[in-house]
Amino acid sequence: MSDNSELESPLTEKELAIARKYDLTPKVIPFLDRHLIYPLIESSELLYDEKTVNQLIYDLLKDTNMISFIKDQYSLLNPDAELFPKELVEKEKFIEKELLRLENETEHTLDILSRKEVQEHLKQDKTYNWEYLEKEHGISEKDINALYEFGQFQYNRGDYVMASDLLNNFKVLSTNGELIVFATWGRFASEIITLQWDTALQELSKLREVVDSRSMKDPLLQLHHRTWIIHWALFPFFNTDQNGLDQLCDLFFSSSYLSTIQASCPWLLRYLVAAVVSTSSKSHSSPTFQKRLKDLIRVVEQEQYEYNDPLTDFIKALYIDFDFDQARFKLEEVAAIIKTDFFLVNGGGSFLENARYLISEVYCRVHQTIDLNLLSKSLNLSKDDGEKWIAKLIRDSKMDAKINESDGTVVMNHPVSGIYQEVIEKTKGLSFRSNQVLLSAMQKSVD
Repeated sequence: MSDNSELESPLTEKELAIARKYDLTPKVIPFLDRHLIYPLIESSELLYDEKTVNQLIYDLLKDTNMISFIKDQYSLLNPDAELFPKELVEKEKFIEKELLRLENETEHTLDILSRKEVQEHLKQDKTYNWEYLEKEHGISEKDINALYEFGQFQYNRGDYVMASDLLNNFKVLSTNGELIVFATWGRFASEIITLQWDTALQELSKLREVVDSRSMKDPLLQLHHRTWIIHWALFPFFNTDQNGLDQLCDLFFSSSYLSTIQASCPWLLRYLVAAVVSTSSKSHSSPTFQKRLKDLIRVVEQEQYEYNDPLTDFIKALYIDFDFDQARFKLEEVAAIIKTDFFLVNGGGSFLENARYLISEVYCRVHQTIDLNLLSKSLNLSKDDGEKWIAKLIRDSKMDAKINESDGTVVMNHPVSGIYQEVIEKTKGLSFRSNQVLLSAMQKSVD
């Protein structure tokens, strides 16, 4: 199989130009909290020089309460400065004062909530909890709201673990629907930043329950929330193995969220393509994958005039235009994007491997006879190893085919229909050069 060495090599000038051209960071930023934007900017060091990245980080976080980090960034940008600006010094004093105030205001409440006997008294009924805490421990609505304020402050200060705990306590006790939604967003972000993916997915589910409910009657507000949800969801989805990518497919293909992508953020089709292709290796013959692929082809074709990049172009080339040469070329561009895309960089190898497998599968389905010796040589394999490779392809894709050892060919016996019949009709005139292009693509699968 492929060692994906093309992802390990440094960016060439050509790849750098491609990566910059298709960099989605400017499109994604408006739909992320600044604390979530930070890792995206930090990872863009391959695209931009160090000073530019440091300046972007400073401008991004200078209005937060992360005063130590801000001072460090200022020093990086101003190595000759002997003193910090007056506003930074004053801000540090203000933050220290606010921290002390909020600690004092929430100390009693947090102490009460930490007691085992109190936790045993709390129930699902928030009204009961409120009455119990107020009657038995003197905790008022103001005290509960102080937990929210302190949670916000700690999040802005960069103490995400503390922020998550405070916001969770607030959510358990509060009956203020609007603030509960804000607190859920805050906890969702905190769990993302601290890499607590399971909890992050739980908060995502809670947000969806609120946003997708009939109680949200403003369609524009609902569209706004859904647009933010699918951007934030990229973090846990691309960090929880194939299960996360399956969840991404389920969410993005659901009618309300697919409509949101088409209306507000068609660039997220990049990640839908990545998820579908990356999950194809173990399920490419399953009805679920076939339906996803069919739906993906449809939406890529619908949106090709609104958005395209090498990933969507790959789908278009292979399944809409049936152009193997173009599909091979687009995969080369995809490799440049994967090296620099924050969400794709960790799982890019599986995408490239599976994409080449899909090219091979389509090729086998639309040709009646394949020269096994030619295939083996093009893959730098012995005839026996080439036979094993094509046998695995046939088995995994459940093709009705037979390897004829006497003349060194593979004969495809299966009836062809649907999309593959279209491919046959459109590729009847392909020359030998087209075959060589495909075989070159397949060779990378086994290097």
